[in-house]
Amino acid sequence: MAAACARTLSKVGLSFLETPAARRSGTVSYLLGNVGAHGSRRSYGTGGTGFRSKVFSSVRSGGGRVLGCAFLLGGGLGLYQTMKLSVQQHLAEEEKKVSGGGLKLTLYQYKTCPFCSKVRAFLDYHGLPYEIVEVNPVMRQEIKWSVYRKVPILMVNSELQLNDSSVIISSLKTFLTSKEKSLTEILLCYPEMKSLNDKGKEVTEYNNKYWLMLSEADNGVMYPEKGMQKEEMKWRQWADDWLVHLISPNVYRTTGEALASFDYIVREGKFGAVEGFFAKYVGAAAMFVIAKRLKSRHNLQEDVRQDLYKAVNDWVAAIGKSRKFMGGDQPNLADLAVFGVLRVMEGLQAFDDMMENTKVKFWYRRMERAALNHEGQPQKH
Repeated sequence: MAAACARTLSKVGLSFLETPAARRSGTVSYLLGNVGAHGSRRSYGTGGTGFRSKVFSSVRSGGGRVLGCAFLLGGGLGLYQTMKLSVQQHLAEEEKKVSGGGLKLTLYQYKTCPFCSKVRAFLDYHGLPYEIVEVNPVMRQEIKWSVYRKVPILMVNSELQLNDSSVIISSLKTFLTSKEKSLTEILLCYPEMKSLNDKGKEVTEYNNKYWLMLSEADNGVMYPEKGMQKEEMKWRQWADDWLVHLISPNVYRTTGEALASFDYIVREGKFGAVEGFFAKYVGAAAMFVIAKRLKSRHNLQEDVRQDLYKAVNDWVAAIGKSRKFMGGDQPNLADLAVFGVLRVMEGLQAFDDMMENTKVKFWYRRMERAALNHEGQPQKH
């Protein structure tokens, strides 16, 4: 719109400079004189017909050239401002692409849930701004609008819903890496599959959730060395299928640890006063019992700490001494997944024991800094 106006001003200016004086007089009559045709009330405080007479007089006496220059100057300034605005808008759009495509992200979560922590680790590392809605784990009113009743749920631009932590991470990473498809199109690559588990309860699973849906060229940039992609997928799945199941038996290992864990959960979560009291004392007792059952279900040792220590040391050994992270010099999605899972134990006895009795400390602190400093955010040039 602004560009069109500027071009019009320039054309008018040229018409003053290039046409005879008689035609200039007619032009001004067309632009300004029509005001009089609709009555002097449209003179906009310029002095009415007396003002117009002076304008016409100046045009007839050769002042049209000055007026034409004025129009050209106005048109030129208008074009300059239009181009400046266009460049600014373009740069703003590029900035949005750099910072995540201008996505408005809202994460529905339980703060102490390892799967939610994985998503936060990914968003933090990549410098993607997001809002958090803490869900009450008892009533879950915050997600009553959703057919999918688990967390995390990530809403994109208030209209696109992403479920399952690994699907959220894979689809967002694909979107950030390749601009060929929209996020809606990318989600079609992770179809929802419903089935019955051993207890006859319907469960939802997602195909391909550890894959990034990239072109061959983008895939080569993301995984420059042979075996990197398979390694990342293997350990992402390991974090979901094994490491996560070691958390509860360890943080609820004894009655004292169970009470301390629920004190942390109530403090960090969204509970009412009565709910918090029952969650802390009744929940702690219940989870102490459940932790024993989980130990049996997953064939854990009598001292579940040993399984935690072994799992963490296996992870560190897989990274090796020559790499800072499994992704090399920068964390990959497996690094972020493992870090996100382990992070939920911070402040509890299980975490302190793990840091003291395994080799994970240096990798963990590097991950902590990488997430805190948003080191995965694309650099601005």
